[in-house]
Amino acid sequence: MKCSTVTLLVACLLLGACGGPDDAVEERLRPVRYMTVSDASVFRDRSFSGTSKSSRESRLSFKVSGTITNAPVQIGQRLNAGDLIAEIDPAGYVLQAQQAQASLVEAQANDRRSAANYERTKGLYANDNASLNDLESARAQAESGGAVVASASKMHEIARLNVSYTRLTADQDCSIASLDIEVNENVASGQQVAVVSCGDEFEVNLNLPESLIGSVDETTPVSVHFGAIPDQVFSGVISEVAVASTAGTAAFPVVIKIAGSHPSLRSGLAADVTFQFDSATEQGRSVVIPVTAVINDPNGTFVFLVTPSGDPGEAIVGRRAVALGELSQSGIEIEDGLEVGDRVITAGISVIREGQRVLIPNSK
Repeated sequence: MKCSTVTLLVACLLLGACGGPDDAVEERLRPVRYMTVSDASVFRDRSFSGTSKSSRESRLSFKVSGTITNAPVQIGQRLNAGDLIAEIDPAGYVLQAQQAQASLVEAQANDRRSAANYERTKGLYANDNASLNDLESARAQAESGGAVVASASKMHEIARLNVSYTRLTADQDCSIASLDIEVNENVASGQQVAVVSCGDEFEVNLNLPESLIGSVDETTPVSVHFGAIPDQVFSGVISEVAVASTAGTAAFPVVIKIAGSHPSLRSGLAADVTFQFDSATEQGRSVVIPVTAVINDPNGTFVFLVTPSGDPGEAIVGRRAVALGELSQSGIEIEDGLEVGDRVITAGISVIREGQRVLIPNSK
């Protein structure tokens, strides 16, 4: 009898604790964030690597060959017009100039002698003391003497120029971008000695693939970032687009003119150039979304979409398969599966499932 009483008491307590069916807890809706695919989403960013260079850059070389005796400059050094960059041993060229001068003096003496002989022969011929052959011979010698003087004068001028060519100087204010020689090194005529950058305007050279070269022109938005200048992003303008690819590749050279300046900006810096392409003009109208919005599972690649329900602030989760394109700094490209107006869930996707009701506060 006591056992039945205890059992009945426990059953009553349990029933009182559970409550009735009217007290059931409603399911809590999870909030999610989403982005609406719009015409603005059809723009995509693509980044390529390039190298900076001065828009006025010159590769310098000697016009004569010889041994480097002096190279007083260093890479990055600022130069004024007329400053010495490098010098070749001028001894051999000085001797050639002296020899050419001696040849010129000798030629001038012979010319004077020939001219005097011609004048004397003309007088003798006038007095019938010289023949016509003597006169013509004297005249020929005088004319030849003048030609020899002219030739010797040119040779002397060339020799003097060769002496001046042993000094390589800056023809305007510039800075040394590279120095390719050392003292006591033998250099040939035309061999690159140094590269100088003149002015404060810079550009970036890079190559674009064949698939994109037709999508760029001077109106394409461009931004440039240098790892050596992390605190500033430069705007750029496409100034040159090649009409032919570089030899052996499918890449087309493009030149970006940098707007603005910076004390650390110089030739040779690695640059990250970002182009904003209008994918709406390309086949498929590709869309760029955050990488976190894409899910891969054994059934494929998909994204979650939300469709507003009849209740304010609530929506139903749907699932749609998509085809991925290329990864960029702004996100992942969706080549197929999304259209303008679709609402793609970008946050909270790890705790939702297809068909689930969710909240969509603070959506964007």
